[in-house]
Amino acid sequence: MLQGVIDKSPASHRVQVYRLPWGTALFAVLCLLFILGVAAAWAHARTAVPNLGNPHHLQRSALEAAWAKGSVIVVLRHAERCDRSRGACLGDPTGITVAGSQVAAAVGQSLQHLGLASSDVWSSPEVRTRQTAQAMFGKTVATQGWLNQCDGHFADNAFGHKRAGHNLVLVSHSGCMEQLEQALQVPASATSNSYASALFITQGSDGKTTLLGQMAASEWRKLVDAKEM
Repeated sequence: MLQGVIDKSPASHRVQVYRLPWGTALFAVLCLLFILGVAAAWAHARTAVPNLGNPHHLQRSALEAAWAKGSVIVVLRHAERCDRSRGACLGDPTGITVAGSQVAAAVGQSLQHLGLASSDVWSSPEVRTRQTAQAMFGKTVATQGWLNQCDGHFADNAFGHKRAGHNLVLVSHSGCMEQLEQALQVPASATSNSYASALFITQGSDGKTTLLGQMAASEWRKLVDAKEM
């Protein structure tokens, strides 16, 4: 009985490999990198904190309507620190500069245009935040110890102190603003590290919290202009 002979030589198991031309392979890699870049940019655009200095973002945020309902929490960073500047101090060397107080006063004027009749205003007990609040509102502002405790409990404290129908205005620190951004699961913004900047949040009657956006001190005038239109 004849039996077939199986060829076990290495040649019978060779797999033919097809190689793309160098130019085609490079083009494919570049296309893949482009697609990944577009996807990353799209994801960032969806999660980045809206800049309310942009009129389009300001209009879409409905900040004015939320403010009128008393549903907004705004966290403001203190003005320029004296110990980190060559500018003249307002007084106490642990406080803010004279220039910083002027910036804070301009921000305060814009807040007045929004309306503070139904707002609770508090400050961190640090000298720099108390001086900032004084410049913003033209009076001594009550302090709260938790406003300089920029830890994982900051967001809960802010939401817990919010009264229904009253906006909550908090003069605090960049670290506390970053904690709030982390709690809302949004990327840390460059604005939160600029002096006298602001972060706006709204909390509905159902307890749902929405980040409205951020605003640098130099852009507050745009908010006033939009309100007066």
